Amino acid sequence: MQSDMPRRLTMGWLPAPSDFRGHLRAALETPTVAERLEKLAFLAQHRLGFLETIQLDRALGQPDPEPGSGFSIVRLAILASSTVDHLVPAIRVAGLRRRLVVDVHIGTYGQHRQDLLDPASPLHKFSPQMVLFSLTAREAIAGVPVTAKMAEVDEAIERSVDELRFLWKKARETFKATVIQQTFLDITDPLFGSHDRLVAAAPSRMVARLNDLMSEAAASEGVLLLDVARASEGDGIGAWFDAGRWMQAKMEIAPPAAPLYGDLVARIVAAQRGMSKKCLVLDLDNTLWSGVIGDDGLEGIVLGEGSAAGEAHLALQRYALQLKARGVILAVCSKNDTTIAEAVFRDHPEMLLRRADFAAFVANWEDKAANLKTIAGRLNIGLDSLVFVDDNPVERARVRESLPMVAVPELPEDVAYYVGCLANAGYFETVSFTPDDQLRAEQYAANTEREALLGSSESVDDFLRGLRMSVVFGPVKAVDLSRVTQLINKTNQFNPTTRRYTTEEVEAIAAAPEMISLQFRLLDRFGDNGLISILILRPDPEQADVLQIDTWVMSCRVFGRELEFEAMNIAVEAARRRGVRAFRANYIPTKKNAVIRDLYPRLGFSRANAEAPADGPIQWHLNLTEYVGRKTHIDRLGK
Repeated sequence: MQSDMPRRLTMGWLPAPSDFRGHLRAALETPTVAERLEKLAFLAQHRLGFLETIQLDRALGQPDPEPGSGFSIVRLAILASSTVDHLVPAIRVAGLRRRLVVDVHIGTYGQHRQDLLDPASPLHKFSPQMVLFSLTAREAIAGVPVTAKMAEVDEAIERSVDELRFLWKKARETFKATVIQQTFLDITDPLFGSHDRLVAAAPSRMVARLNDLMSEAAASEGVLLLDVARASEGDGIGAWFDAGRWMQAKMEIAPPAAPLYGDLVARIVAAQRGMSKKCLVLDLDNTLWSGVIGDDGLEGIVLGEGSAAGEAHLALQRYALQLKARGVILAVCSKNDTTIAEAVFRDHPEMLLRRADFAAFVANWEDKAANLKTIAGRLNIGLDSLVFVDDNPVERARVRESLPMVAVPELPEDVAYYVGCLANAGYFETVSFTPDDQLRAEQYAANTEREALLGSSESVDDFLRGLRMSVVFGPVKAVDLSRVTQLINKTNQFNPTTRRYTTEEVEAIAAAPEMISLQFRLLDRFGDNGLISILILRPDPEQADVLQIDTWVMSCRVFGRELEFEAMNIAVEAARRRGVRAFRANYIPTKKNAVIRDLYPRLGFSRANAEAPADGPIQWHLNLTEYVGRKTHIDRLGK
């Protein structure tokens, strides 16, 4: 039976490249930056070794993506107490896999504190958007005698954690950057054997304690974690650390682990920017159960306790339910008869998943790529939000070819490894977990009921009236910070400026008396949609009685419900109370926010820069003295 460990290290969920050299040559011969990026991003979607990763990174160079190209630049600084230069190509290639061009700055070896404190350092000139602390545990545990008691161990570790807190604070204050802290690898050798876990100052126990206390501190400080400690436990420390490499070049992360390390970093960077996947789309036959329900019947499919395959399929269903509980949307895409397929969820005694768990259920004999488009449209999310899990390699290849933006894991042959493959791929990486996340799956399911209401209504007006909507709104408060930050960083469609903010920046904005920050929750007869819109206005630097719409985001779940009109009504009223006479707004076109191209003219704004280039930014102006509030079907419950 095939082990999953080597597949993890080589990122076996990615398909193998058919002709790496040929595709790389074709990319290098491409005349424009945009075309070259597209071809290199295609190559990055494949399983690459350490040397292939370096070759692809060299071909990438230092491109400057054009506005609207779908690629974004991220400035990432790595401050390390080990050699990390060999990890840069893997980070950049993994970023490209997510349509991110990552500009990486490596701090001076072991000089992370000095780099942060010296305003003349190259780090300050680089001005990172994200700072990754990649530190070893040696400094924290050095000097603690093996005879030390737990109180002495904790005192030493707490000093190290306090130092980390200082570094995190300095990085955030200086650069307004998102901070990522790498967990500490346990590269210690056993001192007491199995008894190590019972000795307070045994090196391995000290590293474990350091990770525990550091993680608690990170949670309280809003610092993100890069958990290489867990990754090394899954793969074996020998796969991540090579004592010879350490002695020769002070490399703590061994080169064979570099591609996976880079992917772990890029997942966090992408998640912080709202680019993680949102929806798990599952095939049925030989994916959620063994057998073909249309041929084998309810009694003939294999599912449940008592057989290895049946239990493996149950494990996948259980994992899908866990993902749903943390906010991932579930959907079905299967070549099947709908009635027959749905009967399994209703009548099979071993089924863990139920029909109600799926926000979209598409079972027919059409092309699966077309059906995935239907699912994305029905859920009002982008195709790049989907992860499609199918046991059939032909179907996987077909979807990859037709819809390269859809993530399609290359499943192992043995269903026992399906969950590991899906989990290790990190499609649903997150940097927060809010109460709204826990309700998201149900909220999308409720949208199905809303769609049914729309289908039975004689007009859109009847539909909106039938929803019986109300809005709860008010200033952004401390309790809202996590969700507000998440919404700003995850929203791509209703996002005119595509600005991103850290939690600290949102907190500062909310506390600034000159700013207006509003949050909106939309309720209707089917339930609470949650906190689904943020509107931030800041004073115009040139005119005191003018406010600039700095940020405005809204969840795609409530498109077409008139919330944009009611939110503008509320914002105008708040601004008028301050004596504001006008709003200014920018719309920066991207591939994803075309849905709101006409947002501002629909709200009564007039064009302020008629000669602006086609790709923006487009400037808009609204005279508040002339603004007439739009009547909506939304009642107000908060002020």
